[in-house]
Amino acid sequence: MAQSTYNARVLVLRKTKLGESDLILSLLAQDGSQIRAVAKGARKPTSQFSSRLELYSQADVLLAQGRSLDIVKEARLVAGNAALRESMELAACAAPIVELLDRITQPGLEVPKLFPLTQTALDVLASADSAHGPAICAAWLLKAFAFLGIRPSLDRCCVCGEPLACEVGSSVHRTIAFSASEGGVVCDACRVSDVAGLAPETLSWASALLGMRFSDIASIQVDQSCVFDALRLCQTWAQVHASIRLKSLNFLFSCGLF
Repeated sequence: MAQSTYNARVLVLRKTKLGESDLILSLLAQDGSQIRAVAKGARKPTSQFSSRLELYSQADVLLAQGRSLDIVKEARLVAGNAALRESMELAACAAPIVELLDRITQPGLEVPKLFPLTQTALDVLASADSAHGPAICAAWLLKAFAFLGIRPSLDRCCVCGEPLACEVGSSVHRTIAFSASEGGVVCDACRVSDVAGLAPETLSWASALLGMRFSDIASIQVDQSCVFDALRLCQTWAQVHASIRLKSLNFLFSCGLF
């Protein structure tokens, strides 16, 4: 009985060795769902898949439906994003993006905005100066949280909705109360026990990154200290709201590349 086949444009999120020469692939489809598939013989140097299904690459694939895993029959490379594998700095910034996608997307669960968001972020990251990598990564994480329905409140009290006017450099507000469990920044009247103090500069950068285009982020001067504080906010947010601790973010914090 012939296997049912279908075409898909995908982004490669993860590769796992199977047997002597095969690979199990985690793929992000255009509709935002995850596809799990086997690429037979993909680890052989002569395989057509070895260069067309690299990590971070975008490809058009023909897949045959299987019981638990689909099977890659054909693949055509659309965008290789080789710079993300050749530069340690850029690879460290791309890894949290694909790790979160691999952990949070599911087969059959469509989140259509995730694919173009990730496609654009990886394209810009691949051609960006490595110093802008952490800011692009932080911007993608914040935007992804928004598309997934778990966007943090950065300018209004997440409890009462009161706007928080906090000027950068103000002596009145040296830190702003932030509660991941409650949903974001908290005013003094609604302050809860499990709050962390964030600098106004960090919240200002997080808000800016959330609203900026990736191409614009790649051309501005970044404050790495504030960007890394925003990344730590994202780490806590993913852990509290998605029960995911991103190992690749821990590496980014400790690698000393930036």
